[in-house]
Amino acid sequence: MFPIIVSERLVLRELTEKDAAAVLRCFSNEKVLQYYGQQPLRNIEQVKGIIQNFHDSLKEKQGIKWGIQRKEDDSMIGTIGFQNWSVEHKKAELSYALLPEYWGYGYAAETVSEIVRFGLDKMDLLRIGAVVFTENEASNKLLVKLGFEKEGVLRKYLHQNGVPHDTNIYSFIK
Repeated sequence: MFPIIVSERLVLRELTEKDAAAVLRCFSNEKVLQYYGQQPLRNIEQVKGIIQNFHDSLKEKQGIKWGIQRKEDDSMIGTIGFQNWSVEHKKAELSYALLPEYWGYGYAAETVSEIVRFGLDKMDLLRIGAVVFTENEASNKLLVKLGFEKEGVLRKYLHQNGVPHDTNIYSFIK
């Protein structure tokens, strides 16, 4: 059974095919992808395949992805999850994305806090990593504020629109 996480203003829940349009809206947005290291999604069928990959990844204990839904109006405002999950090594990498109209309202901090707690308490993780473009000031500040420690810089680590970018590597250790 997929774990549903409820916070003060949000419900973090399993993504289904019904969410494909909302996911497409998020991951075709240039502002969202500016620091994501991913090409824009183009169509609903592509998104449905990605949602299926999320389900497969969870079955194989390699990752988990939640949709971020506001309680107030049930709108899907982004995604958050873990990839590169290793049960053996008790580690995973965090990633999240929010639609720009929801930036600056504390949703990212609320969501990341809940997911970190879940990862440590329910997934038995000892290490949660995060890779963030050095230019992504908001995410860099957020992770430090939430207790992540910067471990270093990965040079030319991710490409966006064919351009290599340096990234900061962070960790949260239990």
